[in-house]
Amino acid sequence: MKFYSRKLIKPGDLNARNTLFGGMLLKWIDEEASIYVMTRLRSKSIVTKIISEIDFISSAEQGNVIEIGLELKKVGRTSITVACEVRNLFTKQTIIKLDKIVFVHVDDNERPTPHNRTMEQIIEEAQNQSLND
Repeated sequence: MKFYSRKLIKPGDLNARNTLFGGMLLKWIDEEASIYVMTRLRSKSIVTKIISEIDFISSAEQGNVIEIGLELKKVGRTSITVACEVRNLFTKQTIIKLDKIVFVHVDDNERPTPHNRTMEQIIEEAQNQSLND
């Protein structure tokens, strides 16, 4: 799993218990995973189809910095599946895990359409990009 972005937990991100609001965290995950998939498919024409069971393992508090990790799991004809883990940047304690987030490539009428990418292409490009970073 590679960790792609970080967020500072601020007062507006908290719930009534003064811990990170789960809905805010899911919003960040969906946004980060969407960006990840758009870059892998070279298309912004995607929609979130499935978010698997959500496992909240620990909480985050104001002032904590979290990092969002993503991993490519499967590439279908019109879909792409990733896994996600969010953890505390400094303690590395896992906050949430999602085993499966499925995105579907769609046409202008929001119907599934082939993205014409393979797992091998995506992995090779990611490896080449890592070498150039």
